[in-house]
Amino acid sequence: MAQGRGSAARIVIVGITLLAMLLHCEVVHAAIYTVGDTGGWDENVESWPKGKVLKAGDTLVFKYDAGIHDVVVVDSNGYKNCDKPTGAKKYASGNDQITLAKGMNYFICDSPSHCESGMKIAVNAL
Repeated sequence: MAQGRGSAARIVIVGITLLAMLLHCEVVHAAIYTVGDTGGWDENVESWPKGKVLKAGDTLVFKYDAGIHDVVVVDSNGYKNCDKPTGAKKYASGNDQITLAKGMNYFICDSPSHCESGMKIAVNAL
């Protein structure tokens, strides 16, 4: 079956358009952040997220002495009151990697008085 006049030209134009779109696509990579930077996950880390633009899919690495600290994923109430809700996910390896979900993500240390001493962070992932 013969194609109409101009069919080949349309195919070439569509191909060039698709190629141009592919070349202009931005490659997005998730970032990896060490919480507390060189100081790691420790007391007084609460302000660490300030000024950082974190995105859903980024990974937070919590480095700490596993015999002293832990990381617990909490909700806003658990964050505000330094309280671990029943069934909360707890990490205790000393080198935990947690992928951020879109929206607010809250983390505390469940060791006595650590959260109250600022060992907690609230991260808004875009």
